[in-house]
Amino acid sequence: MRILIELPTWLGDCVMTTPAIENIVKEYSDCEIVFIGSQVSIDLMSSHPKCTETYILDRKIINLVSTIRAIKSIDIFISFRGSVRTKLLQLLLNAKYKYQYNKKKFSSGHQVEKYNQFVQDSLGFDFKAGKLKLFKSSHGRLTKMPLLGLNPGASYGSAKCWPYEKFVEVAVSLSDKFDILIFGGPDELDLSKRIALELRNKNCKNFTNLSGRTTIKDLVSYISSLDIFITGDSGPMHIAAALQIPTVSIFGPTKVNETSQWMNGKSTIIKKDLVCQPCMKRVCPLGHHECMEAISSKDVVESALSLL
Repeated sequence: MRILIELPTWLGDCVMTTPAIENIVKEYSDCEIVFIGSQVSIDLMSSHPKCTETYILDRKIINLVSTIRAIKSIDIFISFRGSVRTKLLQLLLNAKYKYQYNKKKFSSGHQVEKYNQFVQDSLGFDFKAGKLKLFKSSHGRLTKMPLLGLNPGASYGSAKCWPYEKFVEVAVSLSDKFDILIFGGPDELDLSKRIALELRNKNCKNFTNLSGRTTIKDLVSYISSLDIFITGDSGPMHIAAALQIPTVSIFGPTKVNETSQWMNGKSTIIKKDLVCQPCMKRVCPLGHHECMEAISSKDVVESALSLL
């Protein structure tokens, strides 16, 4: 049984498909899985023990056609994306059964449950969504002191980001108890550099800025070594949930009931209940960003320490 799975583009969404993917493996224990998707999603999932091939999707149609030709016969095609490009992929692909996710049909519940319900309806089994599952290597113990991870950025947009000055305040408050790792992607280098500069100015030196310096596999491995993680609603937040890392998640414009950490018993959510929440906007439409500004560094520090 060869199953082609098209993964979501974004890191967090990709992590949230993993309970559904593990249920596919449970139903078809002898399957071979071929993954297709963005570079980020393939980097995350290529270590899956059932994975035999991977393909990076290209935006150019001519390259899509050549990719399809390279894929050998497929029994089942499952796509977790609802895009027009996926519709074309589905049309051109030679597979006996083809299923594509439709977000309008699966509109309620946590995103993990939506993905799992889609797979259940498509393949006809009845497995509940279990824990998130990632296959990782480990860096081992990095420091003698407990390790705190800070993730100040978010791919969705500035509205999901807690002010960087408050991350600095948290780091300074906890630097006597933890060594610190700062995480961030290539687009968040300026943000992490500002935090690093402020920490040096405050004579806080026991930190390492990993922003822009990690592969996806490195990111998973470094997060696995943390004792506590402080983050906004982001892909790394979901990686931490998969690894059962104690996490303080700071929420503003997005929907807690849909994208909070899934099945992490060591998770705390900090949010305000403003009338404008959740707006689901990339930039605050009211211009005040109060849903994030109103959360104090003291709130976050106390929540972090309570998890320990």
